[in-house]
Amino acid sequence: MDFGYKKKRVRIDLNNNKVKIEEISDDFLLDYIGGRGFNMRVLYDEVGPEVDPLSPENKLIVGVGPLNGTLFPGSARVNFSAKSPQTGILGDSNTGGFFGPELKFAGFDQVIIEGKSTRPVYILINDGNVELRPADHLIGRDIFETNRLLLKELKDPRIQIAAIGPAAENGVRFSGIFCNLVRAAARTGMGTVLASKNVKAIVVRGSLDLGAKNPKKFLNLIDKVNEQIYAHEEYIPRKRMGTTRLVTLLNELGCLATKHYQTGRFEFADMVSGEYLEKNYKKKSKACFSCIIPCSRFFEINSAKYRFKSEGPEFEGLAGFSSNLGISNIEDSLKCVDMCNRFGLDVITTSECIAFSMELYERGIINRKEVDNLELTWGNVEAIQNLIRKIAYREGFGDVLADGTLMAARKIGRGSEKYVMHVKGLEIFKADPRGIKGYALGNAVATRGGDHLRSEPSFEFTENSEEAIRRFGVPEAAFRLEYKGKGKVVKFYEERCVLADSLNACKNTITNMEILSYSEAAELLNHLTGLQFTESSIQKACERVYNIERSYIVREGIRRKDDTLPQRFLKEPLPEDSGPSAGSVVELDPMLDEYYRERNWDPKTGIPFEEKLAELGLHDIIDDLKKRGIEIKKSEEVVK
Repeated sequence: MDFGYKKKRVRIDLNNNKVKIEEISDDFLLDYIGGRGFNMRVLYDEVGPEVDPLSPENKLIVGVGPLNGTLFPGSARVNFSAKSPQTGILGDSNTGGFFGPELKFAGFDQVIIEGKSTRPVYILINDGNVELRPADHLIGRDIFETNRLLLKELKDPRIQIAAIGPAAENGVRFSGIFCNLVRAAARTGMGTVLASKNVKAIVVRGSLDLGAKNPKKFLNLIDKVNEQIYAHEEYIPRKRMGTTRLVTLLNELGCLATKHYQTGRFEFADMVSGEYLEKNYKKKSKACFSCIIPCSRFFEINSAKYRFKSEGPEFEGLAGFSSNLGISNIEDSLKCVDMCNRFGLDVITTSECIAFSMELYERGIINRKEVDNLELTWGNVEAIQNLIRKIAYREGFGDVLADGTLMAARKIGRGSEKYVMHVKGLEIFKADPRGIKGYALGNAVATRGGDHLRSEPSFEFTENSEEAIRRFGVPEAAFRLEYKGKGKVVKFYEERCVLADSLNACKNTITNMEILSYSEAAELLNHLTGLQFTESSIQKACERVYNIERSYIVREGIRRKDDTLPQRFLKEPLPEDSGPSAGSVVELDPMLDEYYRERNWDPKTGIPFEEKLAELGLHDIIDDLKKRGIEIKKSEEVVK
């Protein structure tokens, strides 16, 4: 019987059609916990700055955590990691559903895919056995068709499938890996990496035992966690609407991304909101494996224009294809998200590419002839849906956008780079950073580029000044339009996100609701695994993982100058129609100074100080960076 971990990784060498199973040591488990932690250590060690993201030397790494496959609520997540073809730096994406637990039941904590197959294949992992099977018949198929054909071929309705669509096959740099049809690991182009290896899908099926060292104590702790979740004030709204509730919330606050962040309020928000979706289209709630917060939903549309069923969407897809593009009909928005899911596209980057193009069109920087005679005006659904398809197949103007907005702007020129809403080449989320300054800082410093999910500093919505003083030293930390204290807030939540992604449990519980403390996590893991985790060892493991990620992007050339935001957010106040957020800009520099102090990184360069890396046991990384000519300073040198 295995307890929490299988203690095995499988290395799939596509160049030589070889499979190697490796043991994972207890020390590695204790130092990196699981999932994201496992993947980031392997990525740093095995994929250097000389590696082209689309070359066979890049590696697609799949990792799950100790809670996957247990009764812990929301223990369904899985991380897909590689060097990103979209940004050229750290690539990592996390999704839920049922794939992660099934990989654990199939016998592995981690899968490393390296090299490139000479023919299209899919990978079948079944109870410790690994096969490469022909996938010629799947090439060109969308995500839904691929799932249907694999289910028919393997004749087992319980298989779990992680697949790519036509967008990945066509080299769109922001294509994703999709589990359970719509559960998208779509950020940073992980689907593009899998396609570059000639792999169409990863299929897993497992029936291997997974137990707990002290099952009664482990289950008692889970019962307590469940009680806390049920009693939490956010339980009911998360259960009803999931992240789609943010459309209304952010619109009321005046920081909903609207018409490419030109304002913070959308006049038709009530017609594309989570509440409207729930009332008019939701058929049933849907949860991930072992979760008591069914935050997703099945919906159905039967109208004169559309007839289809699907699951979702999340806030990013809903807002990306409504307020940010000026779409006021929710059925049009849902269809756009459905198209992205079927093609295998990241909804954040896809919608941002189109919004960027619409602003350029509005400003006269590009004309109708240059965009395949499409009229790129706000809310023009026909043009938007045409452009989604063109991006997926790299046709016409879609080919310009298929590398992401930053590369598109460099091709277009004419000052268009000013209108790219990105950080380090990755498009940001669909809330305006000027109205949520902790999230603004989190996006600026995120290790995979513009990314709210590396920190999720939701504390700044609490407006609880006493709790802010207790936890972060200043009352301003609890207020979204204040900048003081946000360096401490972001550091805290970054490490909570590492905890969630390494346990591979949902951020709903671990990060946003803050249900599981570090001491509780240690107790839980000890009863599950029989290993000796402590509160301090888990906290240090989370900090270690984050510093490995920072060291990885430092090795790729990232410095403080790259920890920034588009000038719109730093210089242009939100307009008067943005309500409570009107007039706000992001005071980034003082937040960065505070953040670097809290992290013990060089405030001039953003490179971790030598003593910080040494404190975390990362002596090999110190040596590696120095050998590459990167100056790792000691803090006293900078003070002097």
